[in-house]
Amino acid sequence: MAVLVTGGAGYIGSHMVWTLLDAGEDVVVVDRLSSGFRWAVAPAARFYLGDAADEALLQKIFTENDIEAIIHFAGSAVVPVSITDPLAYYENNTGKTRSLMSAAVKARVRHFVFSSTAAVYGPQASSEPVSETAPLHPETPYGYSKLMSELMLRDAAAAYDFRYVALRYFNVAGADAKGRTGQSTDGATHLVKVACEAALGKRPQVDIYGTDYPTHDGTGVRDYIHVTDLTDAHLKALHRLRGGGSSLVANCGYGMGYSVLDVLNMVTRVHGHAFKIRMAPRRPGDAASVVADSSLARRELSWTPKYNCMETIVRSSLDWENYLGQRSNLDLESTRKALAASF
Repeated sequence: MAVLVTGGAGYIGSHMVWTLLDAGEDVVVVDRLSSGFRWAVAPAARFYLGDAADEALLQKIFTENDIEAIIHFAGSAVVPVSITDPLAYYENNTGKTRSLMSAAVKARVRHFVFSSTAAVYGPQASSEPVSETAPLHPETPYGYSKLMSELMLRDAAAAYDFRYVALRYFNVAGADAKGRTGQSTDGATHLVKVACEAALGKRPQVDIYGTDYPTHDGTGVRDYIHVTDLTDAHLKALHRLRGGGSSLVANCGYGMGYSVLDVLNMVTRVHGHAFKIRMAPRRPGDAASVVADSSLARRELSWTPKYNCMETIVRSSLDWENYLGQRSNLDLESTRKALAASF
């Protein structure tokens, strides 16, 4: 029996593949490599290049592998872009999730773990900590695209032999403690990665969007969760479904908030050098403070975070950025040697 990971070459997906393999699972990955990297996929996983909604490809995957569960990460997650190009987000996040679910039901794949988001709560999430019973009023197409996917999962579970866990992420950060994978996307918008890149001279500066929020220092506050703790929650969600547990929607966060300035100060302290910071206006769709009530996940999934420390998150992120720098230098040297040999 195998687990299919969609988007398994991406940031969170590649960590999930390693988590599953470490747990002794048989893993299959499908990714079109629009933002992920083939080298980020663990060698022991079987890889299929293509779209997670491609019906013919999915049929091939289900025929060639005994898939009993799907963990679905493939999708788009840049909030400002969802505002300027909403239809692309509804197609990639909602429409393609529907296609994947339809293929799963036809193939009698009964277990589905879904990558959702705290963006489904909208601006009232500022009344922290936000629990799963809070009203669902997304403020962006990104949030709506994920909420609609959750509703499809709910309705599918009511109609078919199909159960799911939807995990609503807060702010994911950090990298694999063993240095096997991390956030590698060019132009990524995650604050911790952006700050680490700036500290290492890969970016000229870090922009702070909004300094007049009603928070302790005027900058936005978020609940940052280490990616390894997040993938562990997915593994426990899979165990729940295999054990006959009911469908579940649960938050994944630590219940602790850090402001933008808190994060930048931590990166400066851990790295040891300051970097340029520029103040900028607020962005549409950004809330003042978003912190999770994760008691449901802790209780229902028996999930206990192990890396819930901002310093740990930052150190692992800086280590990964250093590795990427070394990798880039090696790639450049290999290219130089190949060119020299051709003359």
